Amino acid sequence: MFQQRAPKTGAASVLSTLDVIFHVTVRKMRANHGNPIIGLLINILQIAMMVAIFYLMFAILGMRSSAVRGNFLLYVMSGIFMFMTHIKAMGAVGGAEGSTSPMMQHAPMNTVVSIVASALAALYTQILSAGVVLYVYHAAVEPLTFQHPIGVLGMLLVSWASGCAIGLIFMAAKPWAPNLMPILRQVYMRANMIASGKMFLANTMPTSLLKMFDWNPLFHTIDQGRGFMFLNYNPHYSSISYPIKVTLCCLMIGVLLEYFTRKHASLSWAAGK
Repeated sequence: MFQQRAPKTGAASVLSTLDVIFHVTVRKMRANHGNPIIGLLINILQIAMMVAIFYLMFAILGMRSSAVRGNFLLYVMSGIFMFMTHIKAMGAVGGAEGSTSPMMQHAPMNTVVSIVASALAALYTQILSAGVVLYVYHAAVEPLTFQHPIGVLGMLLVSWASGCAIGLIFMAAKPWAPNLMPILRQVYMRANMIASGKMFLANTMPTSLLKMFDWNPLFHTIDQGRGFMFLNYNPHYSSISYPIKVTLCCLMIGVLLEYFTRKHASLSWAAGK
């Protein structure tokens, strides 16, 4: 996979790059555990635990009445799925191999392959995990129905794309501040436990409280996703266009910063660390 090759035509070069991306994606999926099945089960268990914790939190605090009319557990899962997809994508891309990684010394490997493979591995894992959880609930507890399943999937993909774009900024800035960037990534992840608004409905929030959440693209995708999911909910205070615009802006910033870093980064930066 990492051998020097003769120049190829445009189509052959694209196919070769896709082949490298595929193999690196598989490698990324095996990064957390040598057995991909065990890795998937661990991710499913994480999602199931978060759903159970938030379900109990809603029940103990008496917040079930503030949820949308419909399947309450599906309401909880909708926020958890998009939150996990966003956070996992951001963490995967933010932790991808950059221009100073030893992996970049191999000829076909480059930062684009690393970024795309990390993003695809995170997306595959999260969609498969969400599908397994939904199927088990659908088959074992009660049938599930979505008003507009394509719209729900679209909001899940926007959550993933926004996480990738934000992660790209962290990844590109990591060589300049290798100790600070992981800390900032963790701060962003922890802040989104609340700032994502997965426990609230935008339509029921007062304006003063809404201003604390509507800066976050994940807040909009979760709220819009619930609008596509439930027949009795029509989001008025969130937008589809806002997270897309934020994603494009972060993507442009991340691409420019990664290009600048790639041109100026040096392996000797971390020689004394």
